[in-house]
Amino acid sequence: QVQLVESGGGLVQPGDSLRLSCTTSGSIGSSLAMGWYRQAPGKQRELVAGITSSSNTNYADDVKGRFTISRDNAKNTVYLQMDSLKPEDTAVYYCNMKKFVGVRLNDYWGQGTQVTVSS
Repeated sequence: QVQLVESGGGLVQPGDSLRLSCTTSGSIGSSLAMGWYRQAPGKQRELVAGITSSSNTNYADDVKGRFTISRDNAKNTVYLQMDSLKPEDTAVYYCNMKKFVGVRLNDYWGQGTQVTVSS
């Protein structure tokens, strides 16, 4: 069982930056993709940013140009650099790993880290 641990959340003001980290117990180099999702109160969990094993990235439209996802395979860690934060970015942020186990594609999730953007 792969474990994912997020860190770096907190309370910040609009316009501030935060960097989230996700460290895994398994090799992220062998994963299909890593991603950051978020879930605000009363809303569904949504994809924020993803990065494949070949480092191709994709972003939700409302974070393009403000958020950057990156990975460090040697440290088994994925990062989400969040700049120019807005109140609507407030949510619990979850790290996700997609990894094949045999022919089955498994999803692994972290416990989440709270990001609150408020003046």
